[in-house]
Amino acid sequence: MVIDKPAGWTSHDVVARCRRIYGQRRVGHSGTLDPGATGVLLVGLGRVTRLLRFLSDLPKTYVGEVVLGVSTTTLDDEGEVTGRWDMSDVGAGEVTAAAAGLTGDIMQVPPMVSAVHVDGRRLHELARQGLEVERQPRPVTVWEFDASPAAEAGVWAIRVTCSSGTYVRVLAADLGTRLGGGAHLRRLRREAIGPFDAGSARTLAEVEADPAAAVLPPQAALTGYPVVQVEEEIAAQIGHGRRLSRADLGAEGAGPWAVLDPSGALLAVYEAAGDGDGDLLRPSVVLAADG
Repeated sequence: MVIDKPAGWTSHDVVARCRRIYGQRRVGHSGTLDPGATGVLLVGLGRVTRLLRFLSDLPKTYVGEVVLGVSTTTLDDEGEVTGRWDMSDVGAGEVTAAAAGLTGDIMQVPPMVSAVHVDGRRLHELARQGLEVERQPRPVTVWEFDASPAAEAGVWAIRVTCSSGTYVRVLAADLGTRLGGGAHLRRLRREAIGPFDAGSARTLAEVEADPAAAVLPPQAALTGYPVVQVEEEIAAQIGHGRRLSRADLGAEGAGPWAVLDPSGALLAVYEAAGDGDGDLLRPSVVLAADG
C-alpha cells in the first residue's frame, strides 16, 4: 500500500493502525519517516512484507523548507536553538550555488537523531541521553537539490531527489554552513519513493473507509525489475522452492526477476545463486509456497 503518513505519527504508528484495520499480524514498512514529516510510506501486509527489501534502494523525492540563520540540536524545527546568524543578505545565486555543491555523489555525516548504530547503540538513543559521538561520513547520492525563495524572508523552499540513506535535514544544515551561517529544516514531505508518488497515496482515513481499494497487487512492489512469466510445470517447481536455470525461467540480464504464473500473479522473486554458477538462479522470496 502507498500511505500518506500524517504529521505527528511515527512510521510504527502507521503500521500498528494498518495491522488493526486489516487484522494482519505481519505488517511492515519501507523507508522510515520522522514523526514530524508527512508523505509517502510504503506498507506491506502479510507475506508481502518479504518484498519490502526490494523497495529500500529506490530513489526518494522530498519537498520542504530550509530556514536560514537558525541552527538546532535536531537540525529541524523540533530541536532547541543552538545558534543564530544574520543571513538576510544571502541571495538566490548564493543559495543555488551552495545547493549545487551538495549534489552528486557526496559524503554525509548522519545526524545524532537517527537510527544509525554506533558501537551497538542507536544514535537517537544516545542523543536522548545528551551524548554526542563521532560519526563516520557515509556515501550518498543527491540527484536534485533545488531551492527557491519562500514567502517568508530567510526561508527557502527545497526539492530533493536522493538515494536511500540520505538525510534531508543534514542537507539543510550543510546548506546553512556553506552560506556562512546555519540553517534547519521544517515541513518535510516525501513526495515519492521510486514510481510510488503522493498522488497515488491514500490517507489512513481513506484506507479505513475502503481497505480493499488501498491494496496493490504484490508485483507492484517489484515495479522496475525484469519480469518473466512461466508455465504451470515450472510454476509447480517454484512452489517447492527449486533452484532453476536461466533457460527454465527465460531470464535475461542481471535480475532480480519477478516471476509470474500463467495468470499473471506473482509467484516468487529469483536472483543469481551466487555460488559461481552464473546460469543457476535461486528463489529469494517464494509467495506460492504460502498458498
